Formats: sequence, structure tokens, C-alpha cells
Amino acid sequence: MADNDFAQVLTAVGPRLRALRRQRGTTLAQLSAATGISLSTLSRLESGQRRPTLELLLPLAKVHGVPLGELVDAPETGDPRVHPRPFSRHGMTIIPLTRHLGGLSAYKQVLPPGKGATGELEQRVHEGYDWLYVLSGRLRLVLGAHDLVLTAGEAAEFDTRTPHAFANAGTEPVEFLSLFGKQGERIHVRARPTAARPTTGGNSTA
Repeated sequence: MADNDFAQVLTAVGPRLRALRRQRGTTLAQLSAATGISLSTLSRLESGQRRPTLELLLPLAKVHGVPLGELVDAPETGDPRVHPRPFSRHGMTIIPLTRHLGGLSAYKQVLPPGKGATGELEQRVHEGYDWLYVLSGRLRLVLGAHDLVLTAGEAAEFDTRTPHAFANAGTEPVEFLSLFGKQGERIHVRARPTAARPTTGGNSTA
């Protein structure tokens, strides 16, 4: 990269950081608290008075939930494919479908048949908001006082601060997609119910 091109890339970082922060509705004070970077440094960085360095850009990329290359407008590699690395948690196979963690993340989850189709389940709570869509099988979703069974083509969304648990309600593996975001991020496309549906037992969406 020529010196002139390199200087142009660095000059564009500040406005890009400011636009990204405003897009997320974050103040400089909030960003300073999240990254540990001083308020004055962040202000100078956005205005172009401070040279962007890797030490500054790495925590900013992490907090904003974007790849480092997005902050410096790195050229596209030409390959948009995601190469997921499956991992297991709570007896479930989880396949990440997004390149980076943070912000809104997508997963495919596979839950084998086993215990949990009936009876009590250990419910968990954590910060965030979850939207899920069943691809195949029967997914039992226990959400607070509600005990639901979702089948292929059904979706549910809920605040994960509500106690919840998953189980396979059938004899075949259940596969479903999950979009998970930090608290305050919502899925904006929602199905409008056509009629009142029972909130306990049977098949239902949350």
C-alpha cells in the first residue's frame, strides 16, 4: 500500500468509529467505561487528532462486535463463506453461523433424544434476547411457568432473563436455528398471531 493510500485509510478510521458508535446509540462515556480507553483519547481518535493503533482498535472492535477489518475498511477477501467450528454445551451440539461473537449472533443447534421430554428441567437465566426457529423434530421449551412443544416451522422469542430450558420432546434429533443478542437487541420481524393460543401444554410459540 502506498504511503498516500495508507494515510487515507488512517484518516477514515475516526469518522467510521464515530458513525459506528452513533449507529449503536452509545455515548463516548459508555464506550470509555466498556473499553478502558480515556474519554479524551476516544474523542481525539474520532476527530482524527489521535492516530489509530492496534492497542486502541482491538478493544473498540470487541465492544462494537465487528471484525477489526471493518474499522479500517480492509479490502474484502472475496470469500463470504463462514467456516463454523461446532462445540458441545449441556449435551447439545452448537454450530456458530456468524464469524464473530458479540452483537447479534446466529447458531444452529442440534439436541439428541434423551431425558427431558417430560418432567422437571433445570432452568437457567442470563442477559440477552433469543429468537429460535425449529428446522426438524420436536423441541420442548420450558419458559418460566410455560411448558411448550415447538415443531418444524414454529418460532419463539423471549427475554433470556426469564428462566428457560430446552429438551428434545421426540425420538429423533431436534434441529433449530437461534439468533441471540445482548439485552436490548430485538428481532424486528415477528409473526402476528391469528387467534388466541393456549400458553401451557401442546404446541405453541412463545
